[in-house]
Amino acid sequence: MTAELDPNTLLAIVLAPLAGAIVAGLFGRQIGPRGAHGVTILGVAVSCVLSALVLWDVALHGARFDGTVYQWMVIGGLTMEVGFLVDGLSAMMMVVVTFVSLMVHIYTIGYMAGDPGYQRFFSYISLFTFSMLMLVMSNNFLQLFFAWEAVGLVSYLLIGFWYKRPTAVHANMKAFVVNRVGDFGFILGIGLLAAYAGTLHYGETFAKAGELAQMTLPGTDWSLLTVACICLFVGAMGKSAQVPLHVWLPDSMEGPTPISALIHAATMVTAGIYMVARMSPLFELSAVALNLILIIGAVTALFMGLLGIVQNDIKRVVAYSTLSQLGYMTVALGASAYSVAVFHLMTHAFFKALLFLAAGSVIMGMQHDQDIRNMGGLRRYMPITWITALLGSLALIGTPLFAGYYSKESILIAVAASPLPAAGLASLALVAGVFITAFYSFRMYFLVFHGEERFRHKPHPGADDHDHGHDAHHDATPHESPWVVTAPLVLLAVPSVVIGYLTLEPMLFGPFLRDAIHVDAAAHPAMTVLDQKVEGPLAFAVYGLTTLPFWLAVAGVALAYLFYVRAPQIPAAIARALRPLVVVLENKYYMDWFNEHVLAAGARAVGTGLWRGGDQALIDGVMIDGSARTIGRMAGVARLLQSGRLYWYALVMMLGIVVLMTWMLWPHVALLLGH
Repeated sequence: MTAELDPNTLLAIVLAPLAGAIVAGLFGRQIGPRGAHGVTILGVAVSCVLSALVLWDVALHGARFDGTVYQWMVIGGLTMEVGFLVDGLSAMMMVVVTFVSLMVHIYTIGYMAGDPGYQRFFSYISLFTFSMLMLVMSNNFLQLFFAWEAVGLVSYLLIGFWYKRPTAVHANMKAFVVNRVGDFGFILGIGLLAAYAGTLHYGETFAKAGELAQMTLPGTDWSLLTVACICLFVGAMGKSAQVPLHVWLPDSMEGPTPISALIHAATMVTAGIYMVARMSPLFELSAVALNLILIIGAVTALFMGLLGIVQNDIKRVVAYSTLSQLGYMTVALGASAYSVAVFHLMTHAFFKALLFLAAGSVIMGMQHDQDIRNMGGLRRYMPITWITALLGSLALIGTPLFAGYYSKESILIAVAASPLPAAGLASLALVAGVFITAFYSFRMYFLVFHGEERFRHKPHPGADDHDHGHDAHHDATPHESPWVVTAPLVLLAVPSVVIGYLTLEPMLFGPFLRDAIHVDAAAHPAMTVLDQKVEGPLAFAVYGLTTLPFWLAVAGVALAYLFYVRAPQIPAAIARALRPLVVVLENKYYMDWFNEHVLAAGARAVGTGLWRGGDQALIDGVMIDGSARTIGRMAGVARLLQSGRLYWYALVMMLGIVVLMTWMLWPHVALLLGH
């Protein structure tokens, strides 16, 4: 018999960060900076510990929970409620969210010290943790949507945290608008499922998946389930930054570095991946939707990785790396390797949060200069940041025995085994992406930590963006960050190295995710093929040494070392020779230009036309002002009749009597005239 989790424990997990956010947000001035970070860290720590205990019960004792916590209303048989679904998938996500959030909270003490919005920042990140937990623990579409929107709202607040900077305001508006495009598709998908399944509950909807697959969208011959799945995936494209809805994520680096780690590496951007994995019983019945997911993910993985090569802002290099890795996860979803996508989501959360926080440590040591061309040789001055950044980079490029290797290699094998038409091109894109990832990751690593010390003369003064509101150090010599910054780096480095080795078999082939993810093995055999390839974590690591992706990664690292340590004149010469291509990459394939000058201009023209033709001419001119003018004219005529003069009224009465008598007597007069 399966044990059931205590709902009070689950409530405590989500409410503890919310309580911290409320206290820090409403009473921040009274309790001061120390009180604000103390109460929010306590709330997230409680949530993290309880989440770990829940994961223990789920993994070892098979405990589960799927129930209602609060019923809001019932409309025509459609129940709207707050409820929790805790199984292997959500329990793993709860631990990832709370652990990374806890590390970010501790890190923020050092990074945001002296900032005038210190208490507000802690309130925001704690509120984000609450929203994300509500999202991953929800058991119904209504709660999923509200938590989805709450995550987006808090992200908007955090990206624009330094709201006096125009670039930050532009970035948070861009993130908000682009995500609304995705959310429009998301709510359409939820609406279709609710309308035809007659329920908002996950389990009840999944039970009717077979019936939904037989239906067509009214008035068309399109599969209803395919349309619903594509709409849901459009929501995932916005939240998880897939092409072409990816443009908001690089600009979101305008926010403070801790939120880059929390939101745009480990949690928010993976919400779309989590959602599609959770909806696997629906997506498995639509080959068209899966094929689309494969294509979008492959394009994102390859082309966003190429953009990382030309970035000079340390945070933007890591941001484009995030985009590329999200593409890997998306391709795994398309290949029906949902558990592999979730596995990479987990490993990526640790090493990408580590890389973002290491980047923030470097920024602090460099007096908030973010241009990697102004760095070099920092390993002598920042040894802890150096070694942890190296471990994170090795995990990112898929070095055998590191966490990233197990999940990335599993994705490559699963995609190659997929029978879908787009799988072949997707596989090529991912393999090419391995070399690109290794090259741009170690380009950044070598430029920052090795080679000539360029920070004394700064060949590129005036970096793209600088964090403000901190105590600046006037000494040009870099320095190691305080322990509240380096301790989270060390704690994140540990799972970045070992978590893949420890969880490979339970996550992919054990019962841990079996009841959370559904795969039609006959139609989509990727996981079956992967099971035959993997014979244990150690053997799998040895196998990796013989594969093409490993040697492509080695080649990428070696080329980065040659270009940026031994012979830095080579990349400069290549950039001059390939200037047109470099310009295209520097302008991010002109997608921002297209959005601003074509889509936005078109939308502006349509809006102007609707304003002038619809609002001003029709509504104001005809319906409002026109009706007022008509009433005025009628009143003017009535005013002539109601003059107030007695002789006028007598004349009108007499004329009325004449008209009335004529009308009454006319038949008789006509009869006499006829005779």
